[in-house]
Amino acid sequence: MKRSSITRKLQLLAIAIYCAGILGACSTQTTEAEKALTAGTSSSKELPVIEAELTAPPLVPAPITRKHPAKVVVRLEVTEVVQKLADGVDYTFWTFGGSVPGKFIRIRQNDEVEFHLMNHPDSKNPHNIDLHAVTGPGGGAASTFTAPGHETVFSFKALNPGLYVYHCATAPVGMHIANGMYGLILVEPEEGLPKVDKEYYVMQGDFYTKGGFGDAGLQPFDMGKALDENPTYVVFNGSVGALNGDNALTAKTGETVRLFVGNGGPNLVSSFHVIGEIFDKVYSEGGSKTNLNVQTTLVPAGGSAITEFKADVPGTYILVDHSIFRAFNKGALGMLKVEGPEYKDIYSGQIMDKVYLPEGATIQEMPLAKAPTAPVAANKDQRLALGKAVFVQNCQACHQAEGQGIKGAFPPLAKSDYLNADVDRSIGVIAHGLEGQIKVNGELYNSTMPKLKLTDEEIANVMTFILNNWGNKGGEVTTQQVAKAKASNKH
Repeated sequence: MKRSSITRKLQLLAIAIYCAGILGACSTQTTEAEKALTAGTSSSKELPVIEAELTAPPLVPAPITRKHPAKVVVRLEVTEVVQKLADGVDYTFWTFGGSVPGKFIRIRQNDEVEFHLMNHPDSKNPHNIDLHAVTGPGGGAASTFTAPGHETVFSFKALNPGLYVYHCATAPVGMHIANGMYGLILVEPEEGLPKVDKEYYVMQGDFYTKGGFGDAGLQPFDMGKALDENPTYVVFNGSVGALNGDNALTAKTGETVRLFVGNGGPNLVSSFHVIGEIFDKVYSEGGSKTNLNVQTTLVPAGGSAITEFKADVPGTYILVDHSIFRAFNKGALGMLKVEGPEYKDIYSGQIMDKVYLPEGATIQEMPLAKAPTAPVAANKDQRLALGKAVFVQNCQACHQAEGQGIKGAFPPLAKSDYLNADVDRSIGVIAHGLEGQIKVNGELYNSTMPKLKLTDEEIANVMTFILNNWGNKGGEVTTQQVAKAKASNKH
């Protein structure tokens, strides 16, 4: 018998055993649940009953201030919905509560939780839920196998504090998770968490589509890519750009920010990092142990971490998976915008930009030397040669040597309809930078173009070089045209 055939039979046997265990446990535990709901227990009768507040990302429910346990009723609905995965790209997500990740659940240690899982009648698949905060068979999965149009109920006691992942555990488990069925449940310790100014919910996931990154339309799930652990997208909160631009997280200088960070997977481990910040405190793996002064924290698939830091200076801080190609090429990038007064003793900003002339171990300067000036082009040919040098030094890393760009990340300059349609606008982009969505050659891009520190002469040179290469319309840009375009702030 072929090895692949043996492997397949073993897989089918494992699935059969898994499903039989769930169904058997379901019949047993459903009976127990019915008894509990009918008769109640002496402890739950004495507890106050609270309807849980559930929030969609990046928001979290308010901190728990009560000093006693309660009976908390959680109602979570499963829906299968078509939503945005990236600009121009849709995907059929399977969700807990209509969002990816699912609704954030916040309870207290020793609470008794009555959990209701409802599967919307329009769903095409049965679902269940495995909460890593639950002590019991399948983390609740054995009690919540829920067909479309049905509701299941079970209860559990929150024994251990911490930040826990929940996910669907219906076979094939990996496919359900890969379609977005995961979220976080926080069990606060009895004494509560230390007070902070801002709390946010950020959860990473990897998605596997038939098309490539940025391919437009409704994209189906690709099991082959999932088995190879080769995701098309790696994103925070369910889509490319979910935490960018107008959706960026916000804070003010002097505020302490707490991020509840999860990783739904289903496959990749996250190297979570905030560029420009140091985590003052990390609750490692979402537990009670803390680590101080952390630069990057590992968040395993099906795991979590709680990070805290003080926003000391204003600016835009970038959230990334520091497996860095995932951030800049697959979507694992978000923003935290901090506003408020600057503190130059902490961060000065740029103080100097000067020519570096190494001579021995020091930078030396001749007493009568004048600052070097950029060469001025006498004709178009010289402008093209000088422009090529500017392009190689400043533009080539993102837009590539032949101006082809990087699909889904940096727009092409070759045969660019955006560039050729309005040269003055393109001058403004180089001079002033650009943030926000644009369409180039029929593709949507939403990356950030930084403001380049170039002189008018250098901008004229590089624009002339770009216009006369890679199928663009040609022509010559002068310093006078650059000055006029910059003054009009047209970009």
